[in-house]
Parts: sequence; structure tokens; C-alpha cells
Amino acid sequence: MTTKTHFEIAVLPGDGIGVEVIAPTVRLLEQLASRSDSFTLGFKHCDAGALHYQKTGEALPDATMDSCRNADAILLGAMGWPELRYPDGTEIAPQLDLRTEFQLFAGVRPIRSIPGIPSALSDARGADIDFVLIRESVEGLFALRNEGVVIDDREARDTMVITRAICEQLFDFAFAYTRERKKTGTPGRLTCVDKANVFASLAFFRKIFDERHAGFSDIAVEHAYVDATALNMIKKPWAFDVMVTENMFGDILSDLGAGLMGGMGFAPSADIGINNAVFQPSHGSAPDIAGKGMANPTAAILSGAMMLEWLGTRYTNPAALAAGRQLRDAVDRAFQAGLAPYEIGGKDGTSAIADAVEAALEQEYA
Repeated sequence: MTTKTHFEIAVLPGDGIGVEVIAPTVRLLEQLASRSDSFTLGFKHCDAGALHYQKTGEALPDATMDSCRNADAILLGAMGWPELRYPDGTEIAPQLDLRTEFQLFAGVRPIRSIPGIPSALSDARGADIDFVLIRESVEGLFALRNEGVVIDDREARDTMVITRAICEQLFDFAFAYTRERKKTGTPGRLTCVDKANVFASLAFFRKIFDERHAGFSDIAVEHAYVDATALNMIKKPWAFDVMVTENMFGDILSDLGAGLMGGMGFAPSADIGINNAVFQPSHGSAPDIAGKGMANPTAAILSGAMMLEWLGTRYTNPAALAAGRQLRDAVDRAFQAGLAPYEIGGKDGTSAIADAVEAALEQEYA
């Protein structure tokens, strides 16, 4: 990939607290770029979301999609509003449309303890959790999400889809990701999470995983059923390195992982394809606290850090890669100093958290 020094970012704040957490994230990213002579960032704010649908009848306008298609990366806040739904009763979720449109097959969900945030586990080892869940994000039980059927009001059917083409891309990504982590001292172990003992589709999933392992013989592999994995994420989450799983299983396990971190407000994410990537906090729009200044922007800020790291790696820009790591380290220092968001019983709101992270960055430059 050609070296690049200027990156255009499509910003979709979305609904509710999405708007509130994206604003300080963009501010911090602008601060990092202003300190560097090796990369610059341009931000284009775009309309999308449930509230935009309420006003216009469009959840993801063509103009926004074009901006996303032409951007180097997409930064998304949160989308959806429980009371606003499509005529069939499903929620408005443009973030899922983006995954499908751009074939963002790899949902990357880092699960990492943040210094100063109390662990949900009584075991002291809960303070050292550091693993990554990679969720297939365009197929599985989400593949035909708009095509489920209800027959005569007596039964309903949805269909799971697993294809070789997507699985091969997913597993190659997961093995390569595990290899890169291994360079930092992690075990270099990838666990395939499925239910291959029950479903033919997931036995096929596992079969392709084993085939792709042949090209990554330096990576150790494990197989695990999803129910046992849920159990072990509570009993011994420090034993995991990288996991890869089907879409719905990943949806559930990533929320469990967020609980281990302290809550959804701490959980960043990325949805990555061959040519595009979306970075967003794992939480929703949280209408109950929207507009109150209580939202935790940490997940959004850490998603911004992931975006810089991805851009730096993709476009061979070490300064952008380093800036992403600086931002994540600043988050750690800010929380180690005593920040306590509302979601864990504290009284630090959106502005206080963002300001503390900004101050931690300033200290690094001082």
C-alpha cells in the first residue's frame, strides 16, 4: 500500500450520545494531527441515523454513502432510537447497512482492562485482561436480516448464511492480526468459536478455519464451543489471546467482554473490510442519558485510536500509528489518575473525561 500523509475521515455522529462522544473524539484527533508533521486529518460530518430518518425518511442518504465510500476511514458515533422503527418493526441501524455495503467482514473488538477501572471479577487476574474478539460482521444470522419471514402468525424463520469467500477473508485477517499481536509478546493463539457439534453451517465454518491455518503455521489454534467460551470469559478471560466467531455469537460475546471492561462506554470497535473501515464505540445511542453530559466518551476515543493505528498500518505512516498508541496510553493515564464515569457509579461526565485525556496528552508533549 502506498504511503499516505493526509487522511479524509467521514464522521457520522448519528443519534443521542453518539453526537456527544464524537465531538471530543474529533477534538483529540485534531490535537494529535496538529502535533505531527507527518500526517494530517480532514473531517467531513455526514447525516445518518434514526432521527435523520424521522425528519427525512432516509436513514443513510446517498450523499453520506458517497462520502463514506470516498473517505480513508469512517468514524461513527451511535445510531438508533428505540421508538423509531421501520414499518416491519425492526430498528433503524445504518451501521449494519455500512457493513453490508462495504463488506466489512471483520469486526474487531478489543477487550482490555483499563487502569483504575474496577474489575467485574473478584480474581485479581481480572486486572490484566487483554484479548481480542474478531466477529464476522456480514453473514451468519445477520446475513438475511431483512428477509426473515413470519408464516401465518404461527412460526417465524431466519436463515444463517456461511460462505467460503467471506470465511477465507475473515480467517486470513484473524491469523494475520494474531501474528501482529504476537510481535508485542502475546501468546500468538487464535481460538475458533463455533457450535460445530450442532450446526452444519458452523461445522463448515470450522473446516475453513482449519484449512486457512495451513498458511499461518506459526500461530497456535484452539477450537471452542460458544457456550463454553461464554463460561470461560467469566472464569478465566486472561487465558484468551484472539478469538474469531460467527456474527451473532460475536454480537453476544462482545457485550460480555464489554462488561469485563466496566461497561459499554469503555468498549471500542472497528469493522474492517478490504477497502473500507468503520470505527465506533460499541454502545448505542442511550436516549435515557442523551443531552445530560453523562455519556462516557472513552469507547469513542479508543475507537479513534484504533482508526489512527489502522490508517498508519494500511498506509505505511508510522507517525499515525504512533499517535493512535499515544491516545490509548493517554486514556490509561487519565483513568489511572482517578477518573470515574457515571456508568461505574462515579461523577465524571463527558467533558471531564475528554478534558482529562487531553491533559494527559499535553503532559506527554510537555
